[in-house]
Order: sequence, then structure tokens, then C-alpha cells
Amino acid sequence: MEAETGRSVSTILQLRHHPEVIALREKIAGQHSNHVYDAELTYITPRGKWYHASWKGDESKSGGIITNIGIHLFDMLAWVFGPVQHAEVHLRTHSRASGVLQFAHAQVRWFLSVDADTLPPEAGKGPLRTLTLDGQAWNFSEGFTDLHRESYRHILDGKGWTIADAAPSVALTSALRQMEVTVPGDNAHALVYLPGKGHPFE
Repeated sequence: MEAETGRSVSTILQLRHHPEVIALREKIAGQHSNHVYDAELTYITPRGKWYHASWKGDESKSGGIITNIGIHLFDMLAWVFGPVQHAEVHLRTHSRASGVLQFAHAQVRWFLSVDADTLPPEAGKGPLRTLTLDGQAWNFSEGFTDLHRESYRHILDGKGWTIADAAPSVALTSALRQMEVTVPGDNAHALVYLPGKGHPFE
């Protein structure tokens, strides 16, 4: 389309406009070290029965939770911690997904869910969006209201994110959707297991 029209196609990578994400990226970039963070990303955003009845719940139309929700988080992680170097998938269902991603500056255990039953009691009704770095919790649950507005403002100002900017997270998401699900090891996210059951979600 760009070649045919001579115009630019811009993508929506809204978490790159989140103030806390920007601050974290600047912090990591400013350290100029080879430190690799031990990180854990938890993103639980409960959805009603409508979700699975809509196109979003149809993997053939939405790509499932890894594409519909995860792609934004994977883009954020790569934008902050550098290129992905290794990936594992420990869980992949219609409502939950989890795995491990190794980036240049972080190993991230990640867990995605649209199921309210996965929320810890202290989270209330959610959503819960947290990133822990070397044991220090960093909450970015707030600040989502104006992200799309900021995205469109940047596009109209001629500073939108390009197809090339989006390509790595698209490729990663595609790989995670097709990757064999492996048995979780010691590096798995804690929420891969049902409380008191000791086996992955089915």
C-alpha cells in the first residue's frame, strides 16, 4: 500500500506512549551495563461472556489472546529490553497464555489472562498489570485512558510508528502461536499452575 500510494502506513503501538513505560525504557538505556533483569509480567484483564462470543474469542479471526492482547506487551518488552533471543510457551488456551521470553536485558516470565478467576484476592476485580524487575514491583495499571489519543496525535504530527517498528512483535507473536507448548520448569510464571493443584491449566 505504501508503494502504491506513496504514503505511510502507521501502526498503533500504544504502550510506547505510556509515561511509565517511557520512563522505564530511559532508565534501562541510561544504565549502559550488561545487566540482565529477572522479570515477571502479569497482565490479567477480565472479560465477560461477550468476549468469547465475539470475534475476539475466535482465534481464527483475532489470533487468540496472544495476538489480541499479548502483542502490545511483547512490543513493549522488546522496546524496553532489546531484541528477543529465546522464547518458550508453557500455557496456551482460549483465555490464558504464559511462557518465558529472553531479551537482551531481561528474562521475562509472562502470564496473560482474560479470566477473572486468575486474579489474586488483593487485586479485587482487576485489571492487574504488573511488571516485577529483580523483585521490585512496577505497576502500570493506570495511564491507559489516553494512549490511543496520543497514538493518533503522533500519527497526525507525522511521527507515527512504522511497519518496520511493528514487525518484530508481529513475528514474535506468530511464533508464539505456533510454538510447541512445553512443560513448565523452574523458570515458569507462578500463575501457570492452579492454586493447590500442581499442574498447568487445561
